[in-house]
Amino acid sequence: MKRGHDLSGVMKFATSPAWGEHLGEALGDHLGLAMEEFDFEADELADIVGDHWAGVLWGCAFEDLLTRTIEPGDRNIVDDYIRRRGWNESGPTKIYLRALRSSVMSLHEVSEVEPGSGFLVRDLIQGSEPLRVSERSASQTLKQWDRIGARVVQVGGKHLLSGGVLSFTMEAAEAIVADLRRSKGKRSPQTALNLDADDLAALPALISTAWLFDVVPRTMGPASIPTLHNSDGEEVMFHRVRFPFARGVTQALVGERLDTLPALQRETTHFWNWLGEKPNGKAKSTGRMAWGVTMADGTPVLGNVELKGRALMLAVTSAERAKRGTALINDALAGLVGSPLTTIETVEQAMAARARG
Repeated sequence: MKRGHDLSGVMKFATSPAWGEHLGEALGDHLGLAMEEFDFEADELADIVGDHWAGVLWGCAFEDLLTRTIEPGDRNIVDDYIRRRGWNESGPTKIYLRALRSSVMSLHEVSEVEPGSGFLVRDLIQGSEPLRVSERSASQTLKQWDRIGARVVQVGGKHLLSGGVLSFTMEAAEAIVADLRRSKGKRSPQTALNLDADDLAALPALISTAWLFDVVPRTMGPASIPTLHNSDGEEVMFHRVRFPFARGVTQALVGERLDTLPALQRETTHFWNWLGEKPNGKAKSTGRMAWGVTMADGTPVLGNVELKGRALMLAVTSAERAKRGTALINDALAGLVGSPLTTIETVEQAMAARARG
């Protein structure tokens, strides 16, 4: 973990009977989905990603535990450790532990690197102003425009990186931010995400999981690419259905007709979200990798409708949704659009296209 701050005491405390179960839950949150999808056990992680990254992932889960409030009783391991064992720790270590307790893991872009001194980081998720991080060792290895999943901890007027730092490819980092924007119904990169406390608490496990889903397929080979399913349990297959306008039909006329459909929610003059029914209660895990988009209130987004030139484009993530969406559009726009033309792309094709840029 962090040089200059010996956390071995609280690490050992985290494995005690009082906190061992909660540490296991944090590790499960960070590693569990990837273990299920790629069919490996926790003790095989180091063989897959290497000893270094296995240690970093453990550190990310451990730091996540330091920030959690456990019910009942609003318990926190940092508070419990300092109360019980604080007499055995130095003042700087206790200050650093409290700073970790209130920290937030996020995705950052590195810039203005000064080797041996520090660098700037910009939060790509929360969109705050760049911060100057004082780091000797990290400034020797990080390069400008690197993307990292990390906690920026403020101690004594300085900003430091915690020990759990994950290196991301630019593509993987952009995918995380894009997915978060879609989940919040934010299409413009300039629009702030405004994450709430629950969103921020979920970020550490999300970042670890995204890192694993980017790295593990490349280390285990193409055969391990997971099968994606949407929120309806249907295998993801990207469908784009093009409905050409009939002669004399305008975008304004089509837009007026689309606005009459309760399932469509207009976002811009040319773009609608096709919404499903908001689930009752918390969705149960299926043990499969789910890929889906929701609105801020949890309502699932089944697809998107967009007006482009003299055509309407329906974009969905499964054959079943394509069939339902096509019927919806045909019924609503009878006489306004012609016969639809569908193009289909598999997940593998989409990944290959992304790799080619």
